Parts: sequence; C-alpha cells; structure tokens
Amino acid sequence: MCIPHTKANANTTNSICRVTASEIILTIKMSEQKPGHAPMRKKNKIRMIIMLAALVLAHLVFFAYPVFRICYWLQFSSLASLVIGLPLTLSQILSRWIMRVFKTKVTRTLRYLADFFMGISPMLLLSVFCAESLIFFKLVEPNHAAVCSVIFSFSIGFFGIYNASFPIVRRVHLDSSMTKTNLRFVQISDVHIGSRSRKFLVKVIQQIRLLKPEFLAITGDFIDSSGIDANELVSLKQLDCPIYLVIGNHERYEDLEQIIERLKSLGVIILRSSCSFPREDLQIIGIDDKDDPLQVEKELATLDIDQNIFSLLMYHRPMGFESAQKAGINLMISGHTHNGQIFPFNLIVRGAFRYLAGLYRGKTGNLYVSQGTGTWGPTMRIGSVSEITLFDIQKV
Repeated sequence: MCIPHTKANANTTNSICRVTASEIILTIKMSEQKPGHAPMRKKNKIRMIIMLAALVLAHLVFFAYPVFRICYWLQFSSLASLVIGLPLTLSQILSRWIMRVFKTKVTRTLRYLADFFMGISPMLLLSVFCAESLIFFKLVEPNHAAVCSVIFSFSIGFFGIYNASFPIVRRVHLDSSMTKTNLRFVQISDVHIGSRSRKFLVKVIQQIRLLKPEFLAITGDFIDSSGIDANELVSLKQLDCPIYLVIGNHERYEDLEQIIERLKSLGVIILRSSCSFPREDLQIIGIDDKDDPLQVEKELATLDIDQNIFSLLMYHRPMGFESAQKAGINLMISGHTHNGQIFPFNLIVRGAFRYLAGLYRGKTGNLYVSQGTGTWGPTMRIGSVSEITLFDIQKV
C-alpha cells in the first residue's frame, strides 16, 4: 500500500510568479513584515534588489535598445521615439499590472500584444546587432536595416505563433516487467489556461480522445491565472478516462484552493503527496511542486511504495530523478522547462536544468520531461514544440 503520512505545503509564501517590478517590491515588503530572523530578511531583501536590477537591465537590453535604435535609424523625432519606445519598454510591467486590476477583452488584447513583443524581442535584438555591423561597414543604409530588422523579427514571431498553436503527439515506447498487461496513457503539461484560451484546451482534449488512453496525467501548470471558471475547463469532461493532476508552481501562485475545488468538481483526481491505484499492477504517485530541490526525496520518504508493481511518479519539475530511482520509481514524468520555449532562452534553461526535454534513462528507472502543451507569456514557440505525450509501455 502507498499511504501518505504528511501533506505537501499548499502555499509557498516566498515564491515569485511573474517577475515584475511591482511584485518584487511587494515580496520585499512581505519579508520585512515577518517577526524575527533579521539576517534572513536582509538576505531576502538583497536578493530581491538583485532581481530588480536584473529585471531593469533586461528591459533596457531586450526592449529599449533595439526599439530606440530602430527609431534612430528611421530618423524619427525624439518625441516620436519616446511615444513608441517608452510604452514598449514598459509593456510587460504595465500589461501585467493592468491585467491584475482589470480583466476585460481590451486588457487581454493589450497583454497579448505585450507578450508578442516580448517574444520577438530576442530576434529583434539579434537582428539589430547584425544591422549595426552592416551599417558600420557601410554595406546597408540605416533605414533599410531598420525595416529589414522589423520584418525579420515579425516573420519569426508569426511563425512562432503558428508553431505553438498545434501541439504534436510524441510517442514514447518503454518495456516493463512490472505490469501484467500493456499500459497506455497520455501526459500533458504546462497548458497554462489563462495565458491560453478555452478553445486551445478544447483542441487539446480532442487530440487526446483520438489516442484512447487509459488515463490522462497532467503534470502541473495547468492553470496560471486567478478566477478561471469551471466552464472554461468543462471540456475535460469529454474524456472517458480518469484524469490525474499534480500542482505546479503557477497554481501555487494563484488561487490554489479554488483551483483545486473547480478541478475536483469536474472529476479530476488531484494527487498531493498521495497515490492512486487505477489497476492492480499500477500505482500513480503525485507530489506538489516546491522550490526545494529535495522535495521529491523528502515526500517519497513519507510514502510506502509497493515495489512489486509499476510505479509512475508525477512531479512538475524535472528534479529529484536520482531520489525517485532510489525509492523504486519506474517512470517519472515532469514538465516545467518548456524546453526554453523561445530561442535563445532554451540555452539559458539548459544551464539551469540537468534534464531539459525528452526521455532520460537511468539505472533503475526513466524520466520523461515534456516540452509543455501550452505556452506561458508569448503564445509562440521558436526552437521548441508544444507536445502531447503518448506513453505505450509494453509488458515483457
């Protein structure tokens, strides 16, 4: 039997969801209000100041520099450059604050446009760097370089939107002696309803139905906004198989308890440091996401895992794979990384996570990291794909 002895902590007060200036300042104030632990408060404050400085620098490099440079090449006036450049530079901060206060079609559109600009900003920056070299060697006129930079960046952006709109089905074939019969299930991860629409979820569910899985496993970040109504998730009821879900970091950042209630009302089974036995030769274990890198090790130690049947572990982050193997887990499935989602961020994410995307084989178990079914922020993928993962596990 797999018996939970402790509950995962549902609220992590020191987490930061979307790194905007207002939220960093809010986190600093919250840390100052805690009694005692003055050294810890000072350490947190320094950390937040560093993050704020990094945020400002990123806005200047990715947003301000290319926009103002293009305006200069096009010989716009100082006033026109400010009118164009300042809103774009502050677009992420303004759009996220406005969406927190006002949730209307207009503000959603503004947020979408701000996210589109954020998505193309790396390509815009790279194209401006290239244009700088061409202009320096007098190989191209500045105004021509500006126009080409904009056209190139927007073209890449539109391709990214198309690429993110149609999740592909990735098939993973594994063998196991722990199952009595073959096992077939689907994993989706990082759907990000809130950033993504109800229509997108309907499309994903339609694809899953065609695969005819025994169950659906959702490995976190299914919802990333507060106030998502159950009606926006009702397409889940179209599936005639059990749905299992674990909490990701974005659910923790929002109205977690309300999210749980809405999902339960739709028949979703939420695993929080607990197990489910959909058949006699299978145990599904779910653990809440947490910033602690030892979360998997700690939570598995509280569970009594049956070593004689196939063990599937659902955990949002691709961390703790070694601990999972030691605990007797046969397959661990995760998400979170998005495979960087947009080039060149996948290069940065690769440095942060040992397991980035795809199948990793260990000595006694396997780990699969989904690139994510949806997207966060810009509704685009450049250098990555949106995926629905189908697992076929053959009895040997």
